[in-house]
Amino acid sequence: MPTDKKYLLDANVFMEAKRRYYAFDICPGYWDCLVWHQQKGRVESLDRVKQELKRGGDDLWEWAESVMPQACFASSDDPSVTAKFAQILSWVQGEAQFFPEAKAKFAADTDGWLIAYAKAKSLVLVTHEVLSPDARRTVPIPNVCEAFGVPYVDTFDMLRELETRFSWQPAT
Repeated sequence: MPTDKKYLLDANVFMEAKRRYYAFDICPGYWDCLVWHQQKGRVESLDRVKQELKRGGDDLWEWAESVMPQACFASSDDPSVTAKFAQILSWVQGEAQFFPEAKAKFAADTDGWLIAYAKAKSLVLVTHEVLSPDARRTVPIPNVCEAFGVPYVDTFDMLRELETRFSWQPAT
């Protein structure tokens, strides 16, 4: 039986899959799987992630706009989320480990909002970023998740936890 966890998808979950191992023409089941799990209330993302996809202006954006239910892209404009975001941003700004440029980029990007939303809504954050205790030039999502007790996994762990299986079919 699939897990009862709920997952919040980082932009790289969509972008990496589209560009590499789950391209639309190679593995359409991946994209169907995301839609299905979204409709079951198991996966969601943020409005800010959707904006990142829009900047790509390609078939991934078209899919996000016309196939994935719009309910997938939750609003980050929620008092509980903005309060967590302020705490996260304050923590990042106070960490001497990160260069000022990394802190500024983090403040302007979506990552902090994802972590804040996951924390506020008790979700598992799905990202391809990895824990990097010595990072200075970036503020990795897992580093912040560790500091705030936000669980995180990569796409493959999420798919395993959801007991997802993709099957091969010959071309017709």
